[in-house]
Amino acid sequence: MNRPIRVLIAKVGLDGHDRGAKVIASALKDAGMEVIYTGLRQTPEMVVQTALQEDVDAIGVSILSGAHMTVFPAIIERMKEYGLTDILLTGGGIIPEDDRKTLLAMGVNELFTPGTPTQEIAKYIRENVQRAE
Repeated sequence: MNRPIRVLIAKVGLDGHDRGAKVIASALKDAGMEVIYTGLRQTPEMVVQTALQEDVDAIGVSILSGAHMTVFPAIIERMKEYGLTDILLTGGGIIPEDDRKTLLAMGVNELFTPGTPTQEIAKYIRENVQRAE
């Protein structure tokens, strides 16, 4: 029996702007995915623990605070510690191109910029989730 793709949408750190995360969560639900939204002010450890507990296929981190070069490496490190390297790690927000390239090289699967159509994000997740079924 196939279950829907499960996606964790997370807001990490002191970034209190969650409208975009809620829009993405709603769009992914409309695309037939199960979405777990962490709410505001999560730590990388909390995000990875939730991903583990909820058995998600993908993590989407919304970040507008400028802390992306701290947040994503910390999430990647914890994902490796818990053996969650098969989970798709994506994110979005205001991320300069040089930082985007660095984060992709570190192991983030994809980063979406403001204005990316939600259907494009859903399609990317659907096509790139690794599922052991």
